[in-house]
Amino acid sequence: MSKKKKPQARPAKPATNPMAERRGISINTVLTVVVVLFAAFSIGGALLSPAPPSEVSEDQLVVGASMITEPGRPVTMVEFLDYQCPACSAFYDNLTVGIEQDYADRITFATRNFPLEMHALAPLAAQAAEAAENQGRYADMYHLLYDEYSAWAGNGAASDEDSARERFTGYAERLGLDMPRFLADLDSDEVADRVDADMDLGEELGVFSTPTFFIDGRRFEPAGSTFAEVDQEIRAELDRALAEAA
Repeated sequence: MSKKKKPQARPAKPATNPMAERRGISINTVLTVVVVLFAAFSIGGALLSPAPPSEVSEDQLVVGASMITEPGRPVTMVEFLDYQCPACSAFYDNLTVGIEQDYADRITFATRNFPLEMHALAPLAAQAAEAAENQGRYADMYHLLYDEYSAWAGNGAASDEDSARERFTGYAERLGLDMPRFLADLDSDEVADRVDADMDLGEELGVFSTPTFFIDGRRFEPAGSTFAEVDQEIRAELDRALAEAA
């Protein structure tokens, strides 16, 4: 019998992109001072770690990832995320959902797990999403975890694993999942190993903060100072990639 390995959240490292989650920074601050944070974090990351690759194999990013839209589209967008990360939640509300809806039939949008050490419930949330993936409902659980973010990730419940587990179980019931299978998968070695593999890949690619996006294997590094500006930049990059693939 192999000893069960529970995925461990990765230590937070100096961020290398403007979507970085930082302790004590509100969503409004993330929204309004993205450029300042990007400049400061990029300089810090360059001093403390080797420069990450700006472009990687698309297969390396997509194979084994969990899909939000259909695979096999000519353009891919991959997000390394932390379900308890306030910045990830803010990007979901202000940017990612709109892109998913508007480009659903044109791009493959996939995710990789990268729970940060500061977020005690992030590994369990990642396991819940991957347990739903085993029943073909990953995208639905992904949406529920972010749509219900304030219910399990905030309001003083940020470290209450029992409460979070109860909520995630409720989400699985709401989706009509096979509950004995979901509960078994939630704590399985197979799901834990999948989350670990995503985190290992992220570290290999120089991911230090969440969310981090790759479009067609190229790291997306926005310059905008608001969600609206970053949204325009991502859409412009997707449109360019789609034009090249046509």
